[in-house]
Order: sequence, then C-alpha cells, then structure tokens
Amino acid sequence: MNNAKTFLKNKRVIVTGGAGFLGRYIVKELIRQGADPDRVIVPRSIQYNLLEKENVISLLKDHPADYLIHAAGTVGGIGANRDNPGRFFYENLIMGVHLMEQSRLQGVKKVTMIGTICSYPKNTPVPFREEDLWTGYPEETNAPYGLAKKMLLVQSQAYREQYGFNSIFLMPVNLYGPYDNFSYDSSHVIPALIRKCVEAKERGDKEIVCWGDGSPTREFLYVEDAAEGIVAGLVHYDRSEPVNLGTGREISIKDLVSLIVELTGFRGKITWDASKPNGQPRRCVDTSKAVSFFGFNAKTSFRDGLRTTIDWYLSWPNKNESFLAPNLAK
Repeated sequence: MNNAKTFLKNKRVIVTGGAGFLGRYIVKELIRQGADPDRVIVPRSIQYNLLEKENVISLLKDHPADYLIHAAGTVGGIGANRDNPGRFFYENLIMGVHLMEQSRLQGVKKVTMIGTICSYPKNTPVPFREEDLWTGYPEETNAPYGLAKKMLLVQSQAYREQYGFNSIFLMPVNLYGPYDNFSYDSSHVIPALIRKCVEAKERGDKEIVCWGDGSPTREFLYVEDAAEGIVAGLVHYDRSEPVNLGTGREISIKDLVSLIVELTGFRGKITWDASKPNGQPRRCVDTSKAVSFFGFNAKTSFRDGLRTTIDWYLSWPNKNESFLAPNLAK
C-alpha cells in the first residue's frame, strides 16, 4: 500500500466543504498524515460558488490541485429533505458533476467523492452491501438527495472506464461529533436530540416529543473516524467500486433517545409522535470492503463519541452562532 506521507508530500489537495462539519476533520487528518498545511486548499462559497461551472473552473485554475476531496453538500435531516427535495437534488448533483468534469479537464490526479448511505434502497437487507445499491428505490423522504449522490457514482465509474480517470466513491453512514449542525430546521437526529434534551433540562420541561415511533435503526460514525477513513481511501484505494464507511453496528432510535437522555441528564417523559415520518426502516452497513481495500476500522465507541459531542455542545460559548447554521458549504 502507499505510504501516506509520501503520497501527500508536496501535493496540493482541495477539500470542498473544508470549513464545514466533516470537511474540517478531513483537513485536520490530511495534515496529521503528512500534507503541507499551506497546500491544503479550502474554497469558500463567497469566492467560489460550486453551483456555477465558471466558478469551479476558476477554483481549479487558481489552485491547481493534485487531489480533490468533495465533501461539500446541501444536507439535512428528514424534515429538511422533505421540505427541499428539488434543491437537495439539484445542488448536490450539479456541484459534483462540475467538480468531476473540470477536475478531469484540468489535470487533477485523483478525486474522492463522498456519497451517502441515503442512496441505498428503502428495504435493503441488513447489513447493506455495496452490491445492493441498485436493487430498489431509496426511502422516499431523502430519495432526491440519495439519487443525486448515486449519479455521481455513475459519473465516477463512467469516467474511469472511458478516460481512465482516477476517482473513488465512499459512502459514510450518519455522522456525528463536535461542530455538527445543531439547527432545529436542518440538523440530523443526534444533534437535534442532544439540543432538545439539553434545552428541556435547562427549562425544567416534563416531556420531550420525538418524531416517529422509535422503531427504525441507524448506524452512526464518529466524524474523526470518518475523516480517517476518507483520507485512507484517498491514499490507498484505486478502484471503481463504491465503499461503505461505518462501524457495522446499528441502534434503534428508541434506544438512541434513551442513551442521549441518560448522558444529558434529562429526567422527563419521552413521547413519540407517530404522525411524523420514521424514515428508512433499518440502516447498517457491511464494512468489509473498507477493511480489505484500505484497512479502515472505526475506533471510537458510540457512548464515548456521544459523551464527547454532548460535552462539546455544553461547553460551546455561543450556541446561536455559526455552528448552528445549516451545513450548506459550497
């Protein structure tokens, strides 16, 4: 396998979304693995709007890159996906299409596309295996987002076949950790529940209300582990097959709520609003390809990761500032 320090030495790496939740950890991991901090480029949306082809061309001309990791995205939880299906489809698709094509044309040596577990069919057998991606339609509430990302896999494979272009496609499960998006309007389940429990405890509420009936299962990956897996893929992986990134362990939403209630110290009642959508029934991935192809194994226990995330949230002095904003880095 490649040596990371040798692979990254004197190389310029663009990390789209590098100021966002996942992206900041990817940047940190690149530097830890030997990348020159001055050669890790984090484009900002105020200068380069990745929805615009000319902006993508300008980015790659201003910062000729050896490698590009595409971690930017328009993302959110079930509610945000349900309210913005067209936007989530268009923006995620168009960013990736422009970045892949212009990277090919401008001599980028390797592109790492970050996909999503939302691309899997609604009733995929557990554990999700990469070969099952095309066996059905994704869960309806996030299908536009999942399908947009899956089209980038098609693009990646087509470009490898026709042009010999080196691109890989990695699919993390639901991420969590410090600097996540804690906005009620667009957050994913873990930050939403942490904020809900902390604020209910502070107000002395007798009850919290959670969406659905608690029966679906999810798999969660600590964000530092995800960044490690992504950089390992960049350095060591060179094939067209998509690869899951996860822990291989699932937890029901009901058990997740109970754990967060315990760790935050909320003492009130949990009420389930079954009129709200559950989302996909189960999510848990087979991680064997990540292990065999580039040696990735998640290290952080779920309880430890949750405790770290909660402690960070409680210690953050300005809870209404930037990290609460939707993670819409372009």
